[in-house]
Amino acid sequence: MSEERPGVLDGAIPPAENTRLFGHEAAEAFLAQSYRSGKGHHAVLIEGPEGIGKATLAFRFANHVLNHPDPATAPDTIADPDPASMVSRQIAAGASHNLLYLSRPVDEKTGKVKSAITVDEVRRAGRFFSQTSGTGNWRIVIIDPADEMNRNAANAILKILEEPPKRALFLVLSHAPGKLLPTIRSRCQPLRLSPLGDAALSNALAHLGVATADSQALLGEAKGSVGEALKLLNYGGGDIIEAYEQVIGSQGPAARRAMHRLADALSGKDSDTIFGFFVSHIGDDVMQRARAAAMQGGIGRAERLARLYADINERITVSQAYNLDRKQTILTVLGELKQQLSGV
Repeated sequence: MSEERPGVLDGAIPPAENTRLFGHEAAEAFLAQSYRSGKGHHAVLIEGPEGIGKATLAFRFANHVLNHPDPATAPDTIADPDPASMVSRQIAAGASHNLLYLSRPVDEKTGKVKSAITVDEVRRAGRFFSQTSGTGNWRIVIIDPADEMNRNAANAILKILEEPPKRALFLVLSHAPGKLLPTIRSRCQPLRLSPLGDAALSNALAHLGVATADSQALLGEAKGSVGEALKLLNYGGGDIIEAYEQVIGSQGPAARRAMHRLADALSGKDSDTIFGFFVSHIGDDVMQRARAAAMQGGIGRAERLARLYADINERITVSQAYNLDRKQTILTVLGELKQQLSGV
């Protein structure tokens, strides 16, 4: 995670500055045409896996709206932002008076990104609307991702969504819509983005200076996500996967040594990004095993694996919320995985 830009992966272009988007042409066309019709929804829930371009799409659409404030005269396609334009420069610098970006804030005491979007962050939206209410311009709020709002923040944003100000637009990003309050989902128009195909992923990585011509394995492991590809390339994600497989596949003292090596790697300084990658990977692994068991008729095994997945997520969530010792949490999770996977 970049120290200069919290939340931006090493090797990535911040979404507010990115001038290109790959693989989501249909979604862009829908947003542009919906806006031009004058009947676009005041809140759009942009759903999809992490790292596939949701935030880049949101900033591109915001740029489009602010450059064309009259829907009736707006183009029916979204062009690449012009870095030289005043609107693009302000958006890239975070200095636009008509755009507010809400994400997990940095803790002033620790310098680290907080584990949730707080209610204080959402209250910024109330001040934003009150300060700009007399301008007559569009006012756009991007929430990235809304899944990470705590309960108080979610309730606060819900109140604004229920009675949105005039010419207000909310772009609500979500990696996992099921985590959102149903009342928030019901007040948004869903727009689902799919993982990138190999060609789009290759083009997106090439835009970042990453050559993939001879790396079909990378494309497969990245699962259609630029973010996953960067974690594999720049954060040792491949090594983490290999170490995890060694833990699951070994027994006795060798397994315990492998568990401690992996836990040390995931609990060191500045390990938040790779820890998140690890959590995502074990979740995918457990659920793939559950689906395979169900397909083979092992409904009981599938249910036990699904419960294991839920238990692991809950344990990790509690650990992060209460700032518990990460290494011990990882060792406990790995121990549960080995016990359960050997018994199903």
